[in-house]
Amino acid sequence: MQQEKPNRKSEMTMLSVRAPTPDESDLALARGVASGNLNAFEHIMRRHNRMLYRTARSILRDDAEAEDCLQSAYLLAYRSIGTFAGHSKLSTWLARIVINEALARKRRAARRGVVIPLDSVADADTPAHAPAAPAAGSQGPEVEAMRHELGALIERRIDTLPEAFRGVFVLRALEELSVEETAALLDIPEATVRTRYFRARSLLRESLAREVDSALDEAFAFAGARCDRTVAAVLERLRFPPPPPATG
Repeated sequence: MQQEKPNRKSEMTMLSVRAPTPDESDLALARGVASGNLNAFEHIMRRHNRMLYRTARSILRDDAEAEDCLQSAYLLAYRSIGTFAGHSKLSTWLARIVINEALARKRRAARRGVVIPLDSVADADTPAHAPAAPAAGSQGPEVEAMRHELGALIERRIDTLPEAFRGVFVLRALEELSVEETAALLDIPEATVRTRYFRARSLLRESLAREVDSALDEAFAFAGARCDRTVAAVLERLRFPPPPPATG
């Protein structure tokens, strides 16, 4: 039986079927949303939620305000997604909307004289940037409490970074975006990203070092009930010494 020759046209068709590039996937999703596909928009939100939330929070420094900002930004994005042409990543396009919304909220709050809390911390039991979990079976209430306190401390220290440094640090350290991606997202030169990230890390290390130094003064503290209990026990023994041991 003669072997069938491969169909060149079919072979070329198969070669042309490939996974879409991220930009092509972004554009396809955007077009789907523009045509009213809410499932496509849900996919977009779930894909970018964490990065966009962190971006908003790096500006607003308040969990609830950042979440509300993100929701408003998504509504704005949904209404204007037909203008997305795929010249940049969809994440960059969305982040710019979030940044503009967050900055607008901050300006409105300043005009109203509203002070956004500086020490707002997440209510989640395991912050996104908390230390890695210990090995299975080694966790307990104390470990969970320690992780939560450490995560909250890091969040507070990040909140105290200057705004220009804070946004770069969140995107580079927490979201692990590249220098190029961060520069495109924030619309600043790559050299500026590197400088601000280096400075942010230095400031954060200094701030955390001061916290640790202060905490060391309290380590193994011998005060309060333990101190009172020890003093009382010693005085009791001095006032009423035990009888000497019997001889003979």
